[in-house]
This record gives sequence, C-alpha cells and structure tokens, in this order.
Amino acid sequence: MALSDIEIAQQAKMQRIVDVAAKLGIAETHLEPYGHYKAKVSLEFVASLKNKPDGKLILVTAMSPTPAGEGKTTTTVGLGDALNHIGKKAIICLREPSLGPVFGMKGGAAGGGYAQVVPMEDINLHFTGDFNAIALANNLLAAMVDNHITHGNELGIDPRRITWKRVMDMNDRALRDIVCSLGGTANGYPREDGFDIVVASEVMAIFCLATSLEDLKERLGNIVFGYTRDAKPLRARDLKAHGAMTVLLKNQIAPNLVQTLENNPAFIHGGPFANIAHGCNSVTATRTALKLADYVVTEAGFGADLGAEKFLDIKCRKAGLKPDASVIVATVRALKHHGGVERAQLNAENLPALEKGLANLERHVRNVKEVYGLPCVVAINRFTADTRAEMDLLSDRIGKLGAKVVVANHWAEGGRGATDLARAAVELCEQKSSATFVYDDADPLWDKMKKIATRVYGAADITADAKVRNRIKELQESGYGHYPVCVAKTQSSFTTDPGVRGAPSGHVVNIREVRLAAGAEFVVMICGDMMTMPGLPKVPSAENMDVDANGKVVGLS
Repeated sequence: MALSDIEIAQQAKMQRIVDVAAKLGIAETHLEPYGHYKAKVSLEFVASLKNKPDGKLILVTAMSPTPAGEGKTTTTVGLGDALNHIGKKAIICLREPSLGPVFGMKGGAAGGGYAQVVPMEDINLHFTGDFNAIALANNLLAAMVDNHITHGNELGIDPRRITWKRVMDMNDRALRDIVCSLGGTANGYPREDGFDIVVASEVMAIFCLATSLEDLKERLGNIVFGYTRDAKPLRARDLKAHGAMTVLLKNQIAPNLVQTLENNPAFIHGGPFANIAHGCNSVTATRTALKLADYVVTEAGFGADLGAEKFLDIKCRKAGLKPDASVIVATVRALKHHGGVERAQLNAENLPALEKGLANLERHVRNVKEVYGLPCVVAINRFTADTRAEMDLLSDRIGKLGAKVVVANHWAEGGRGATDLARAAVELCEQKSSATFVYDDADPLWDKMKKIATRVYGAADITADAKVRNRIKELQESGYGHYPVCVAKTQSSFTTDPGVRGAPSGHVVNIREVRLAAGAEFVVMICGDMMTMPGLPKVPSAENMDVDANGKVVGLS
C-alpha cells in the first residue's frame, strides 16, 4: 500500500537547520531557530548580500486548476531537487499554506509524494507564527479605528465609510458580513462590518511586497482604512497605528528557511491568495535566494492567468525582478476534465476530450510566451492511467506552439524523477528573456483591467455598474491611476464562472467591486462572485484529521 504524503514526510531524515543553512554560507549566528528544523534568517544577513550577483529565476505556473489536481507546488519542489541532483546550486521559494484551505477543501500545501518540504506538519499548521502576526497587525488597526470613534472621533471618521475589515486565517462564511459594536454605549457605535481571510488582506500583500523594515512601516502607514464625511481618505498613520503594526511584524519579515525531503534549502515566506491577492511569496525571500543560489525556483498561485500575471505585473514590477524562464504544469487528467470529462471517468483513455481540453493549456502557453514574453517548458505530471496515445497527442499539439513537453515523475521518485525537466529549465535560462508586462504604468485603471481581460482571459470586453465605474474614476482622479491592477477572480476558468471549462473567448468580465490597497500600491478589482472570505466545503478536510496518543498528526494531506 502506497504511503500518504504525511507518512512520507514523517519518515524523512531531516538535517538540523543549522546544517542546511551552512550549505548556503549562513552562519548559525544569523539564524533564529524555531526548533531544530526551521529558522528565520536575520535581516542583517539579508542586507549583507545586496552587492552579490543574482542567480537565474524560474517561475512555475500552471494550466487552469481542476478538482483532478495539477501538482504545481510538488513540481516546484521536485524541480528544485532535480537541479541540485544534476549539480546546480538551487533554492526553492514557496508561499506558506493558509489554515483555511488546509482544514477546508485543499488540504496541505507542502508538495506531495517524494517532492515535499519538511517539517510538513509544522509548515502546514502554525509554522513560525507569520500569519498570526499579520492577523494581529490587521486587527490592531481595526480596533484602533473603532476606539478612535468611541473617544471623540477627532479625525472625523465616517462610520459608514470604514473600508478596513478584520481578518482570521480560517474559512468561515458566517463572518463575511456582520454587525459589530452591539450591546450599548460602552461598546461603541453599531455598524456593518465583516471579515476577510488573512491571506486576502492588504497587510499580507504589504508583508510580501515590502523590501525592508522601513519600507514595511511606510507601506503600513499608507493604508487607507476609511473616509471622513466629506470623502477625505484616512490613513493608518493618521491614527498613529503603523508603528505598532510594524512592531508586531518586525521579526516575521525575516524569511523562513526549511528543507526538502532531499535536504535541499527552501525559503517559505508569506502566502497571499492568487485568486484574491497577488499570490506570490515574499520579495525578501526571493531576493535573498537569488543572492545565494545559481537557480531559484518559485511559484505563483493557480493558473498563468492569475498567479503568473500578478507575479509579473505586480511583484516583478514593484521589486525589479525579471524571470529567466517559466514552467507550466499540467496533467492529462486535468486536460480531460477541461474537455468535459467528470472526475470519476478521468482514468479512462479519452482522446477527443483530451484534444478539446488542450485548448486551455494552449492558451496558457501562448500567454506565457507571447503576452508575458517568457520562454517556457510544459511539465507533465504523469499518472499511471495516462496512455501513450494521450501523451503523443499532448506533445504534438504543444510542440506546434514552440514549447517543449517534458514528462516528470518527481512525485514518485523525487529529484531524480525530474532531471529531464531540470535540464530543460537550465537550457531555457540560457536563452535571452524578454519578460514584459500586460499593461503600462501610464495606462488608466480601466484600460489596465481591459487589457488583462482581453489579452489574457480571451474576453471581448469588461463591464461594471455605474457605482463601480464611478469608484474607478475617483481612484484614477485621486492619483492612484499608476497603480497595478490586482484581479480577484475564480481560478477555475478564464471567465468569471467557475463552471466554464477549456478556453472560452468572447465573454464579458464584470467588475463587481473595487478596493484600494494604498499600502500595497495596487487596486483590487473583484470580478464575478469571488469571495474574500471563503467557506468550508460540505466535507472539510478537517473531518479526516486527528492526533494520536503520542501526539502524531494523522489525516493531513
């Protein structure tokens, strides 16, 4: 019987984190250990690397995700191990898992099979406390807003125009819309409010985009939490909240160092959702890794229409990063799902469905190559049910787009099973990269959104009601027009309808809501029915989790 992911991880022979750090030239004095197998790397050490040359940056992205699974994180880990296996000095950079999906629908996010980061249980659960600190910083600002109103409201905060929500790191639909401050005058002024999940918060986005402690504090101070009665914006620095928020995050901004099952170094730091926020690990972790390795493998959340677009248009634009190559992850099973096959029938050979579903992968390949300007390789996670005829059809179709298809078996074999992929990625990194943005800084906000929808999603146009259009116009005229756009949209489709598979075109993308993230320096455009506080599924993953009498976690996958 095959071992589960957690059973494989629990059998891992981990090295002490000081020994993993030593491979990168990081002395023990620059580590803040959290036990024997994970540690934060000091910001002093990070700053000492600034004059070192950068290694090559490889972005791992994917086709539109399906219930069949694609294995993007698993591929990121496997590719990192494979690069080290062929003699390259490589580091992987991942996001931290959110407890909402871990206990909800997704399960863990530390890779799978023999391509995992460890200690898997710690990484998937509380880890080094980063998310808790982010939630506390966010909720401190919320508390100070209500407190200021209670004690005289010198700033003239309009309770009807407070835009700042509280957060928690768990899926809880009951908290999306609430009424707070009930119970009498001592509890403040009753008003409508709500919760977002931590990974959808602006503080999380700021945390991952900040380049230093000073930059973090400046960005936190720029947060617009609400407005006065005459529509004047109010910022966190007006409440003198940003200093205390920085205090809560001052240790957490240091990147977290762990290891893979093959004892290769991995940075895991920050975790914004890619279907809501910008979906990339911290700039600090990525920059640090680039100074310490010849190759850095990082991932951006969900498909190339979401994570990869935001990786380039937000993270790379803000941090001055430039990826050298991209890996697009796909499976035959997921492609057949996009071709109309339901999950129970995915193991049966179905060439017509595969041919139809390939349109989804083809659009992602074209976007990466032609819109983002990146050389790419398609990595196929092979399942035992995949047939030779299916693999031949896939390779032939994608080959016509000028992208190589490589079958990788890292889930079963670890780094050794992805050496062909590693060599293909190295070859791509030797080519000249001309990474480009989807839109220009000078484009108006409406035009930026339209370019994303038409160039990346295949849409014919975008729409919004008068209220949303007026809000976009207000933001444009208030000096925020140069900000990037962060689209909140379903990850399951190029449209705003998660049930539409394949590569639809000619559809219209409706903007339902617009939010200003002045500290993160982007404008969020929420499309379709996307929620910033998810709910648990009918059968959450939490039902399968437990701990035995010896404290051993079971059921975490």
